[in-house]
Order: sequence, then C-alpha cells, then structure tokens
Amino acid sequence: MKLLSGARLTSVVVCFCFAEFLVGTVHGETVPSRLLGDWSLDLSTGEPAWMRVEEQSGKPVVSLRIYVGSLGPFRDVEVVDGRVKFDMVKKSKGKRVSTTSVNVGLMNGELDGVMVRTRADRESDRVTFTGTKISVMPADRPDLSEVQFGHPIALFNGKDLTGWVTHEPDKTNGWSVVDGVLQNNTPKTDFSATGDHANLKTQESFEDFWLHLEFLVESQRNSGVYLRGMYEAQVVDRDSRMQGIQGVGAIFGEIAPSKNAGRAGGEWQTYDITLVDRHVTVVLNGQKVIDNEPISRPTAGAIQTNPDEPGPIYLQGDHTNVSYRNLYLAPVISKE
Repeated sequence: MKLLSGARLTSVVVCFCFAEFLVGTVHGETVPSRLLGDWSLDLSTGEPAWMRVEEQSGKPVVSLRIYVGSLGPFRDVEVVDGRVKFDMVKKSKGKRVSTTSVNVGLMNGELDGVMVRTRADRESDRVTFTGTKISVMPADRPDLSEVQFGHPIALFNGKDLTGWVTHEPDKTNGWSVVDGVLQNNTPKTDFSATGDHANLKTQESFEDFWLHLEFLVESQRNSGVYLRGMYEAQVVDRDSRMQGIQGVGAIFGEIAPSKNAGRAGGEWQTYDITLVDRHVTVVLNGQKVIDNEPISRPTAGAIQTNPDEPGPIYLQGDHTNVSYRNLYLAPVISKE
C-alpha cells in the first residue's frame, strides 16, 4: 500500500496519496471533454500516480491517487480557463497541517499539471506532472472460455533470486531463498503502509495472464501480490483483522471476495488468478471468490498505473514476514 524526493517525499505521499472529490464549477465553465477520462500521471518526483476526471449529474468528479495513502475531501474547487483547480487539505486532530493546491489542464493537447504543498513549518514544495490518457475500460466482460494461454513460466526457480530485483535499492533487502521457498524477513509486524524493507518484483513485465502461487503468512501478518504492478491481491490469514474488501481473496480496497476462503495463519494457501481485459478472477484455496469482475483503477501501492502497458509481478516486502513458493504464470496468447 504507494511531494518531495527521499524521506520528505514519503511523508507527503502517505499524507495525500488517494483522493476522491466532487468538483464544482464556477464562472459557468465545465471541464474540457478531452480532460475527461483516466490518466496515468508522470510526476516530476517519479512517484506513480493516477487520475480520473468524469462527470456525474452534470458535475465533474475527480479521483487522484499517488502511490499509497488517502486524503479527502477537498474544497475551494474552480474550473478556470479550462483548468481544474482545487486544494487538498490534511488535518490532524481537527487542525490543518498542510494544504496541497492542484492545478491541472491541457496545454497544446497534452496534460499539464502542478501541485504545490504548503505547511507552516517548512518551505512550499512544488511538483509538476504530465500524463498519458488511458484507453476506455472494455464495456463487456471477456469470454474466458475463448481465451488461450501459453505454456506456464516458472517465475521462481526455487534456488535463488534469478529473475527478481528489489524495487527500492536503497531499502534493506529481506528476501532470500530457504529450502526452495522465497522468504521475506523483516522485524516489522504492523500494517502501516510502508517500511524499511524492500518490495520485490520480476525483471520481466507481462500483459494479461493466469498466475498461480502459494503463500504463507503467520497470524496477523500481511503482504500482497500486485498483478502487473498495478492490482493488489491481498495476502493475509483467514482471521486477520483485515476482512472483506481488505481481506484475503480481495483485490485490495477495490473488489471484495464473495466468501472468506482463507486458511489460518501459518498454513500454506494458494492463489490462482486470471487477469484479462482489466477483469480479474480469483480462486483462493480452490474456491472462486472473484468471478471475472472489472478492475478499473490501480489499487493503493501500485508501482505502475497504465493498464495499456505491461507490468511486473510485484511482492510486498515492506509490511511483514511472508513466504512464497511455486510461482507460475501463463501469458494470454489469444482471446478468440
């Protein structure tokens, strides 16, 4: 679960990384039609980010996600000269501690935006961003009976970390291979969004696929598997304090499983996950808990935000201890 550089950037990101706001218009202006839709953002800080601009009941709605965290709602929204302007306010114990002003629009047909964060105890921070328009979400569910998969690829050789790299080279690498098992060891035991230990990802990127893996977490421990670095399949035990849309079998924060098919902490569990045309099917321990459901936006902590591009398999290591084994992926080779 992913606006400055370095340590100060992390604190900013955690504070206001996901926001969903109702946007009012002033001066009789509306959002330009070319600004409507989903955007994969490129921030000057390098942080992954995503934005959606839409209209509901004649009023624009803006969703904005920057790596991990949450904030909302915002106020002082304007649409001026075709640009959307609003403030994201962070409060602590009822008091305002920072304000991030966002100004986004189109310049020469390209997305153009800036965020300025101000707080009383330090200088303002300015982040610029551009973006890539994401294609429209497929209207229909894919017919999985027509999908053909290639030969399964072993993502993990059971011997070493060949084919895998840490996503944050400056963090502690707790990943190792012990008796054919991919293990992450960290002293962290809480569920806070980030930590000192590194997450792990495949060097290869993938488009749509079927993925099989086995995982083991002890009681009240937490990890996650990001499909294409974008959609997190939650990794916790059956009795975790995180349940439903945050529990095992969920696409974290986006799609709840139909049942809790998890196992107790300390037991091996299996995931079989199919991702086709931004629709996901999740089979947990042999029971289908998500059936070809649409996933229209990245989950918190995503490291890439454009579903039109391939992405890696990405394992959380900055949460708690976790073990994985038998990771196989079969790429989609035909949808007809």
